[in-house]
Amino acid sequence: MKRNLLSSLGVAALCLISASGYSQTGTLSISTDSKTTISKHIYGQFAEHLGRGIYGGFWVDKNLPVKKQDRIRLDVVEALKKIKIPNLRWPGGCFADEYHWRDGIGPTALRPRMVNTNWGGVTEDNSFGTHEFLELCELLKCEPYVAGNVGSGTVEEMSKWIEYLNSNSTSTVVKERVKNGHPAPYKVTIWGVGNESWGCGGNMTPEYYTDLFKRYASFAKDYPGAQLQKIASGPNADDYNWTEVCMKKIPSGMMSGLSLHYYTIPTGNWGKKGSATAFSEKEYFNTMVNCLKMEELVTKHSAIMDKYDPGKKVALVVDEWGVWTDPEPGPNAGVLFQQNSLRDALIAGTTLNIFNNHSDRVRMAALAQTVNVLQALILTDKEKMVLTPTYHVFDMYKVHQDAKYLPIKLDVPNYEVDGKKIEAVNASASQDNTGKVHISLVNLDMHNAITITTELKDVKWSAVKGQVLTSANITDINTFAVPNKLHLATFTNAKKDGDKLVVTLPAKSVVTLELQPL
Repeated sequence: MKRNLLSSLGVAALCLISASGYSQTGTLSISTDSKTTISKHIYGQFAEHLGRGIYGGFWVDKNLPVKKQDRIRLDVVEALKKIKIPNLRWPGGCFADEYHWRDGIGPTALRPRMVNTNWGGVTEDNSFGTHEFLELCELLKCEPYVAGNVGSGTVEEMSKWIEYLNSNSTSTVVKERVKNGHPAPYKVTIWGVGNESWGCGGNMTPEYYTDLFKRYASFAKDYPGAQLQKIASGPNADDYNWTEVCMKKIPSGMMSGLSLHYYTIPTGNWGKKGSATAFSEKEYFNTMVNCLKMEELVTKHSAIMDKYDPGKKVALVVDEWGVWTDPEPGPNAGVLFQQNSLRDALIAGTTLNIFNNHSDRVRMAALAQTVNVLQALILTDKEKMVLTPTYHVFDMYKVHQDAKYLPIKLDVPNYEVDGKKIEAVNASASQDNTGKVHISLVNLDMHNAITITTELKDVKWSAVKGQVLTSANITDINTFAVPNKLHLATFTNAKKDGDKLVVTLPAKSVVTLELQPL
């Protein structure tokens, strides 16, 4: 009876009803004793030449009746600007190691076509290339993160790409950039040296890759105003040996970051990952168990990095993460289009909390992917556009970008299914340069609201306000027909009780609070 009633109520009413029936409690303590900043680059995004991520997402038909600059879709741009995305990784992914940058410059009609062998065998016309990507980044006001081709490319090819973009000389390759319409250097500083070199990027051993990295990195030159940050292709999930070899063999100062890729697979089975929209509580629980493994991965990879880099100069760059389900039914499964439910929002909030809490080492990340692919922020269909629940989490969490990390301690009840348990609540906190404290909390329990009493050491505050994302069902989604089923709502179930903060989290919800300083 209660669940039927809830399905007909709005988010605000849902929060009140959930709060009125709670029986679970926990505690949270927050300290200001920190010198760590949560880098804005943790909130980065990833756009690969895959499915409708680029073509039909960012780069649309010139006749599509939406506002555009060139063929860049501006409603998508404005939505991403609102959440302040700090960087955009391109052109892949697996596609990066079959992409040759010269195919994507010069007059569009003269650009060669190729087959995208990684993703659906579709024809790539190269109409979206280097200049178009950098125009997109300029519109987004974000930093470009370019993945270089190590798998099928050459040292010279990557070296010339960097020169083409960053040099202010009169060399032949620079004159070519000027001829193609951009006299000033772009000054692109963030470069990936290959992608998934253990797999689709070349099936290399870590020993072979580290030697190759040093060769490529040696010829990846700095130019005036463009000192490169070189990101090494790091481990797949729990391949700790890969991290060990990279940290041991690559000299200090040659790499700025080591990438880590990990996807949350609901079933844990890559052959049958599970549905994005139809799943049981048992599968939901298993999905969250797999999501929470990110904590273990970041902790263990960081510990290896600490052995060789105690000063934490090399960032752990989690530049592919998110939930990966079976694609929605369609003629080409290789486009990796999947829907985005409340479950995805809880995954996003939980993962970002983990990154925030490890921001001493995790200083860059990229959600896979931005539009129409995997755990997307935005879905489009011709002129239609919808914001996903994951988008709303990034909107809530943008307050943590470049803020002071605040250490936390949690003591919370467990969420139990079939005798297995996980902690029901996870959280992270920061303080911005105006003194405001922001706390993000995720309640993974599908049924129980949980009241958290928070002790704030050395924080003087006067009032609290917040936002919440939740819905009646864990499988609820936004569609083109009903685009705002899941949306941010004002959160009122937090109060000041003496020096303590008391907050009641609805079941299956993400909440971000803002404490006003005295």
